[in-house]
Amino acid sequence: MGASLSPRSAQVIDLETVRQRQQAQKCLVRLAPELDGLEMVYQLAASPDTFYGLPILAWGLREDGSVIGLVPWMETLAACHDLNSQENGYFVGYRDPETEEIFDTPPDHKYHELIAAAEYFDYEASGEVTLIQQIPDILGTHALCMNHPNSPWHMKPVYGWRLYSDGSLDALLADENKATMTPILLGDKCLYSAHARHQTVYFFQRHIANRILEEDPATLDALAMMVVASD
Repeated sequence: MGASLSPRSAQVIDLETVRQRQQAQKCLVRLAPELDGLEMVYQLAASPDTFYGLPILAWGLREDGSVIGLVPWMETLAACHDLNSQENGYFVGYRDPETEEIFDTPPDHKYHELIAAAEYFDYEASGEVTLIQQIPDILGTHALCMNHPNSPWHMKPVYGWRLYSDGSLDALLADENKATMTPILLGDKCLYSAHARHQTVYFFQRHIANRILEEDPATLDALAMMVVASD
């Protein structure tokens, strides 16, 4: 005997709609700079007994209410929890260098700061992508910019970061020929979004950027391998 059919009609699940909804929940809505020196701790598969520390640039509030640490990493400003690469490193936790405490979740005070700021700056949804927020880069981050595989690369300091209404992030670089005042600050007309002008951008913290600028052989070899691996 066959099983009886349910009187309710079958529901068609639109997987693309579900994916878009889940992605929207991860969308960033607010940033808060990290001003107390907290770090991200990560490991490399090649050195399983060694822990590395990387200063956190900012904390981000997502649409779903979760808070994440953000670090300049490869081609983007990446969420610490999302770093899970055998070659480039995987996330272990956050660290307070002053107390040497390692913890799994962002500090409570950053959560409350972001929630309060998001409630105060309650932007109305718009059909167009708009600028939501700008924060300065206080880590000395540099961007290695390339427009074509065979064209010369340029190393440029990052002056800040922009958060847009679609949750995307981009670095702010300077067109030195248009700079009229020093130091260059957020809001200056000489600043432009990195990915709007350059085909490929890699981000490095200050000490690595200086090794590249000094043409340190080991650093340049590692850079060449990284660029080839990502192509």
